[in-house]
Amino acid sequence: MLGPGKAELLERIGETGSISAAGRQMEMSYKRAWMLVEEMNAAFAEPLVASVRGGSGGGGARLTEAGAEVLRLYREVVQVAEGAAAGPVAALERMLRAKG
Repeated sequence: MLGPGKAELLERIGETGSISAAGRQMEMSYKRAWMLVEEMNAAFAEPLVASVRGGSGGGGARLTEAGAEVLRLYREVVQVAEGAAAGPVAALERMLRAKG
């Protein structure tokens, strides 16, 4: 569905207006970035990214309203999960060997 990599890709597409530029920023091939966008668009009831084919006027991509909402909800889930896990994570960290 959606994880940190795909969320970052959505965020960067929103910032750059380009699947290619977003992929480059993430050191990812255009082919891989495009494949991930297609996966996300197929997984949700509405497409998350709309793209315009390149050409003389240039192409581009943008987050749809659904894409922006999915990204917002994903960030909210991460924030809630991090808060809920803070206690157990701190307990695990206390159990680690000291560095040095």
